[in-house]
Amino acid sequence: MSHADTVNRLTLGGALAALAISIVWGGNVVALKISLETFPPFWSAFWRMLTGITVVGLWGWSQGRRLLPLKGERRWLAALGLLFTVQITAMNHGVDFTSPAYAVVLLNSHPVFANLLGHYFVPEDRLSWARVVGLVLAFGGICAVFLGKPDVSLGARPILGNLIVTCSGFLLGSRTVYTQRLVQTIDPVRPILWMMTCSLPAFLIGALIFEEPLLQPVGTEAILAVLYQGAVVAGLCFIVWTTLLKTISPGLLSMFAFSTPIFGVILSAWIYAEAITPRLMFGVVAVTTGIIIATRNWRKPPTPAVDIDGGPTP
Repeated sequence: MSHADTVNRLTLGGALAALAISIVWGGNVVALKISLETFPPFWSAFWRMLTGITVVGLWGWSQGRRLLPLKGERRWLAALGLLFTVQITAMNHGVDFTSPAYAVVLLNSHPVFANLLGHYFVPEDRLSWARVVGLVLAFGGICAVFLGKPDVSLGARPILGNLIVTCSGFLLGSRTVYTQRLVQTIDPVRPILWMMTCSLPAFLIGALIFEEPLLQPVGTEAILAVLYQGAVVAGLCFIVWTTLLKTISPGLLSMFAFSTPIFGVILSAWIYAEAITPRLMFGVVAVTTGIIIATRNWRKPPTPAVDIDGGPTP
């Protein structure tokens, strides 16, 4: 399955869109933490994806886009759905065990993994020494946060939660690279729609088997938190982000996530009165600085396209 060369020319509009989405994503973990107070992890994922599917499906239908996958796309979309299901499951359970501020920094490890994987699977996204230095610094910040312990009221099992969220960050980086390969030949609406659609039965089955529907009566905050995650993040943000992947490499695009932990930590401190400890502050600064260094020094000559299996395209 071949794809066209990725165009690595970042326009001002694309940069502003990527930055805005990264800031909105900073609130996603906080919104997830709020919804987890009412809906257990699988139920929270189910309601979020149901909302996201509705938004993306209606948008795609209104634009006259084809929503049903072509025959040759089904196995690639199914693989994306499986990767997405595991990543969201890890994120929801990890956030349930640790604090939102710690989770948002650790989840933001995905640019590190996207760059490392992109170096091997996206020929036009090779690592330079400057990017390596930036990513090492960012990874050091992630390690510092990983070993931290937030207030027990916000994270009952922080080390386990930190580990699971970091694994989710790796899976998110992997999904970014894989999605970038898909959208070179597939309309971006279908990967978004079908990765959520494929995950929905798994989340529902997990919820029915392992969880109670509600942990407390449903309130306005829980509903708004689910809508934020589903309509805004899983809907609008996924549409714009996946569209940007058609013209911007996953490593470069992921660099804009430097704003995500900053916004997420500030929002967690505001809503949950979470203390911004020296360890947490160091992690945020190191991650942000490392990503900025890697972004400013990113340079890459174009290289031939490759197919989804890694071979050269004629």
